Amino acid sequence: MGSSYGENIRLTLFGQSHSRAVGMVLEGVPAGKRIDLEELARFMARRAPGRNDYSTARRESDVPEFLGGLTDGVTCGAPIAAVIMNEDARPGDYKALSRTPRPGHADYTAYVKYFGHEDRSGGGHFSARLTAPLCVAGGICRQLLAAEGVGIISRIASIGAVRDEGELTVSTADKAFPTVSDARGKEMISAIAAAKADGDSLGGIVECAVVGVSAGLGDPVFGGMENRIAAILFGIPAVKGVEFGSGFAGSALRGSENNDGFYYDGTAVKTFTNNSGGILGGVTDGMPITFRAAFKPTPSIAKEQRTVDLNTMKDAVVSVPGRHDPCIVPRAVPCVEAAAAIAVYDALLGRKKEL
Repeated sequence: MGSSYGENIRLTLFGQSHSRAVGMVLEGVPAGKRIDLEELARFMARRAPGRNDYSTARRESDVPEFLGGLTDGVTCGAPIAAVIMNEDARPGDYKALSRTPRPGHADYTAYVKYFGHEDRSGGGHFSARLTAPLCVAGGICRQLLAAEGVGIISRIASIGAVRDEGELTVSTADKAFPTVSDARGKEMISAIAAAKADGDSLGGIVECAVVGVSAGLGDPVFGGMENRIAAILFGIPAVKGVEFGSGFAGSALRGSENNDGFYYDGTAVKTFTNNSGGILGGVTDGMPITFRAAFKPTPSIAKEQRTVDLNTMKDAVVSVPGRHDPCIVPRAVPCVEAAAAIAVYDALLGRKKEL
C-alpha cells in the first residue's frame, strides 16, 4: 500500500475505519523539539467527528496515545509513533454493503485490488478516518514550522454553489465555521442541511496559505513544491483537484496580467502580486504558498443509487445506512493544513541540508 510519504521525514499511516485503532509513525524529526500536546489536542478537535449537525454522528475523542518518540513532550530522535483508538466503530452498519459497492467510493476498486480480502467496514484503509493520524503528524509539523516563523491559515472557499467572500489574510481556526464571511458561512450550513434532509451530500473547496516561507524550498521538475504538496493532498480521501496561485483562472489571462512583477523592499525580493502561488519552477520565491483543494460530495448517501451485486454480477440498487458526513469539507480544513505542514516541513529540512 502507498501509505507512506516524505523524503527528509517519513510518515506512515496505518489502521482502518473500524479496526481497533488508526495510527501513524513519523520518522526523521530532529531531537530536542518540544511539542505542545494541549495545542495538538486543540488542532485535532477541529477534525474530530460528531461535534455538530453538519458532520457524522460518529463520536470519537481522537486523542492520540504516543508510543514512542517523545520524552516529556520533547522529541528524542526516535520515530514518533501514535495511535488513536476507534471508540465508536460500528462495522455491522456495513454488512449489507459487503456485496454491493457504493457508487463514488473505493469499495469496488478495493475489491479488485485486494481480491475481496479488503476490510470493507467504513471503507477500511481507504476511509477518511485515516486523516485523524494525518492530523497528528501535521499538527506536530505545524508546531515545528511555527518555531521557524512559518504559519498556515485556511478557510472554506465554497460549499456547493455558495462561495465565501473576502480575502484569506488571517486564520479562521477559532471560528465555529471557518469562513471569512460569517454570512456566507451560515448560507453554507443551510445548504448542507438541505442536502442532508434530501438524503444527499455536498462538496466544496478549501483554500490554504503558508506564510513566512523563505525562498529556495523545493526542487525543479519532479521535486517541486507543487508536486510535494499535491502528492500528500491527494492522500486525503475525496480530494479531486488542486490548484496553486491563480490556478485554472490564470490560463485565461495574458502573460502581462498573470506574471508577478518583482521589487526589493529593502530586505528581500518580493512580488507585487502572487499569481504564482509563491512557487516558481517548483521552488518557493518567498511569497506565501497559496493553493486550493476541491473535495467531491460525500459518496455515502441515503438516496438509492445504481450498483452491481458482486456475488451475482447483476445490476442492483443501494442505499447507504450508517453515519456519514453530509459534507466532508468543514472537517477537511485542518486536514489540508496538516498535509501542507508535513510537505513544507519536509522541504524545509531538505533546504537546511543544502545550506
